[in-house]
Order: sequence, then structure tokens, then C-alpha cells
Amino acid sequence: MVITMFIGRESELNLLEKQYSDNRFNLFIVYGRRRVGKTTLLKRFCENKASIFFVGEENNDKLSLQGFSKAVFEHYHLSTTLDSFGDWEKAFSFIAEKAVDQQLVLVLDEFPFIARANLSLASLLQNLIDHKLKKTKLFLILCGSSMSFMEKEVLSYKSPLYGRRTGSILVNPFGFYNSAKFFPEYSTKECFKSYAILGGMPQYLESFNPRQPLAENIKEQLLRKGSLLYNEPRFFTMQAFRNPAIYNSIIETVANGYTRLNEIASKIGEKPDKTAKYMASLLDLKIIERIQPVGRAKNSRKSIYRIKDHFFRFYYRFITKHYSLLEQEMIDHVYQRFISTRLNDFFSQAYEEVCREYLILENKALKLPFVFNEIGSWWGNNPVKKREEEIDILAIDDRQCIVGECKWRNKKTGLDVFKRLVEKSRLLPYNKTYFYLFSKSGFEEDLLKEASVNECLTLVDFQEM
Repeated sequence: MVITMFIGRESELNLLEKQYSDNRFNLFIVYGRRRVGKTTLLKRFCENKASIFFVGEENNDKLSLQGFSKAVFEHYHLSTTLDSFGDWEKAFSFIAEKAVDQQLVLVLDEFPFIARANLSLASLLQNLIDHKLKKTKLFLILCGSSMSFMEKEVLSYKSPLYGRRTGSILVNPFGFYNSAKFFPEYSTKECFKSYAILGGMPQYLESFNPRQPLAENIKEQLLRKGSLLYNEPRFFTMQAFRNPAIYNSIIETVANGYTRLNEIASKIGEKPDKTAKYMASLLDLKIIERIQPVGRAKNSRKSIYRIKDHFFRFYYRFITKHYSLLEQEMIDHVYQRFISTRLNDFFSQAYEEVCREYLILENKALKLPFVFNEIGSWWGNNPVKKREEEIDILAIDDRQCIVGECKWRNKKTGLDVFKRLVEKSRLLPYNKTYFYLFSKSGFEEDLLKEASVNECLTLVDFQEM
């Protein structure tokens, strides 16, 4: 198997290889959103190993079994002598016999399609694992893009397979640092902007041509009718939901700055309790995330919603409202009038995320003043000034904190920003506070001078990240 591009996923590969080295039966679960790179990961793992890779399709049970039988027979060079197994039990029993003495990796990719066509398959696998497969060297991988199915029907306590798995991986989109590797010819800022627009989905990142200017990539790969990503979010919601229109409305509402449940419900014309059920489905798919101030209880009433997926945020903020113009192929008009002048503001949220990723890497490397156990943002009431204050980054342990400010703007950051951050930090209940200021355009002399004498202040220029 040849992989044309393989970036990152070292920890996932290492975990799979460690399990494989046990040389015994394994049931490994791999799941994550469509286009996140699960199949690429598993194909890389299967290289130089005896393996059968079967991809489920939306077929009935008979066709699924026929397709699986063909993959098995081809692997064992029996395709000209045998047609199809009579049932799934016979198929797995055959594999069990072959894997008693020799390791075999068996990947059932898009397992939800296979299991939905045969509702007893999970129970059958449970029985086979307990009585036959456990005695073999089979490395069985069940992989799926349907997040809810994999979590509820495979991983949950109610699943027949509960307690049988030996490992699992949720494959998440890349962060900034791995995403930047897709653009070796871009500057650091162009890499960041590409990530802020596309997020960390490998297939989205591969759609941009690193030899073309960023603006040209946006026009050709996102705004041009017929391009790969032009209708991607629409297709996603059509496949995931019975009523995609309501979900499209919610995502667009959140993408345009409405973050609280009551605001969202009012904007889309639904009751809050009904809207909350829609939101739960979007949370399951990792399209939207529910966040609360760091240090607050998880059920805090201060929770807000925001778009987790960068590309969905870009799409529903800039593309859906101008869809009719793009259908007329007025690409330059849409880009110049509605997108290019508003991108800097759009990049701010992604910049905060990248700054947090930077601190997480520093935390792992033990390069910070202390090891934090939680990081995020913070907002709360200022009782003196009678207004709500926001802090871009707050990282904490029991007694200490790091507060951070992230400035994505075309001017240097000065001492006044630090003074305001110090003032806001006094609202926090920690004994010791360290300050980190992140800036796209560098720092003014007064702030550089302050940092040279203040051991609690660290300045991080964008290029240094």
C-alpha cells in the first residue's frame, strides 16, 4: 500500500504498533469524522503486515457479506475457487482458523454501514470473540465515521462489544503545527491563515495548492462552483441529519456570533428546549462545542457555544449568505467585497486557539513557570466597573495561573494592553499570576522594556511560535 502523503499521527501509530507487538488477539476501535484521515492512518499501519482491508458501503447484508468474502478470498488466493461465505459466523470462523498461528490485521472500515445492515452482527462478534477469536492472533479493527454510532453502539456500556476492546482512538483534526506541514512553501502567516480557514481536516488541507497565493486558493477551492469544498458542509449536514435546514440555520447563527442558547433559539425561531436537542447532535459531531470559563463547573450557566470546525465557521460566515452570487460565478466580487476585508477579524478566534496550542506544547515540555492542568478562556463580571470582562487564555493549577492576551492586528502591542490584562487578572482567585502576551505584529518599546524587568511577563511574537 502506498501513501502519497502522511503527516503527523505519530502517537496514534505508536499506540497501534504497541498493541500489535503483543502478538495476541486485539479488538481496536478507531473513529472520527469523515475526512479526518482514519483510513490513511490505518493503511499506513497495515503496511508490511498481513492484512485484509474491507470498506463497508451502504449495501444490504447479502452484498456486504459478498464484498467481505471477496476481500478475504483474494487475500488467501482463493477467489477463483470460492464464491461467498454462507454467513458472517462462517466468515469469521474461517479467519479465526487462519489467525491461530499467524498474525493478521483485519480492518472493517465504515463498520456502521456493515452493522446497520445486520443488526445482530455486534452480538455475533461478541460471541465469536469470547469463544474463538480470543485464542487467535487476529488484530481486529472496527473503524467508523458515524460518531454517534461508534460511541453508542460500539463503545458504550450497552453495546454487546463492551469490555472486549483492547484499545481505541478518536482521530481528531490536526492542530496548527501539523497542519502547517501541508504548506512547505507558505510563510508562517500564510500557513496560519490557511489553517484558520480550513481547520485541521487533512482532505481539506490537501485541497489548497501551496504554490498558489492564499487568495487564489480561497477563490478556486472554496468559492468556485464545482470545487471539492464548495458544497462540503451542505453535503455533510444532508448526510448526517433528516432535517438539514434547521441544522444549517443553527450553524450559520453561531458562526455569525450568537453564542448563547436563548440567542440562538430566538434567531432561528425555535424554543430553547428544542434548540438544545439540535445543539446536542451538533456537539456529538464535533461541529459545535460548548465551552465555559476555566475554573467553572461543567454545567455552568455561563456556558456558550461556538463553531469548533474552522472550515464550517468560514463557510457559514462567508459563503452561505452569498451563495446566490457564487452560483452566478461572481467570485471576485464576493471575495473583494465580503471576505478579504473581514478576514483579519475572522482570524482572531483561530489565533487564540493556536496560542493555547503553543502553551500546551510548552506545558508538555515543562517550559512554563508551572504545570497547568486546565486551559481555556475566561469571562465573568467585573463588580467595580459593572461589566463583563474577558480573558483570551487562562491556564491554572490549584494556586497559580497564566493569563494571556492574543492580538491578531496590524500594529504592535503596547504597555496599555498589559496593564488592562493585569487589571482583569485581579478578578481571579489565584495566589500567583504569570502573564503571556501574544502578538502578530510584535511589541512596542515600552512593553519590551517592561518584559525585561518583569519576570512574570512573557512576550511571544507570532514568528517565534
